Amino acid sequence: MKISTQEDVDQLTLKLEGKVVGEWAMELERFWHSFLPQLGARKLCLDICGVAYIDRHGKEILRKIFDVTRADILADSPLTKQFANEMKQTPDNDGMGD
Repeated sequence: MKISTQEDVDQLTLKLEGKVVGEWAMELERFWHSFLPQLGARKLCLDICGVAYIDRHGKEILRKIFDVTRADILADSPLTKQFANEMKQTPDNDGMGD
């Protein structure tokens, strides 16, 4: 997994590429905790266009990020759009079933 950021005056973009699984999901969580203070009043944009797979732990982390920030999510394929929809669902109504 690759994590990169882009800063603008009113927005921070967090771009994820690859698979958000296992140790990489835990690394995303560590990164997120260090990244959050930089956000301030800016809007978060979560770019998941390059994500190929997300395991259960990765989905939980991404859902937490979305819950905290209500980030704009960039998704450009049926798969990444499905990931985006899963992030927006509540845990007891997620239908993820894995």
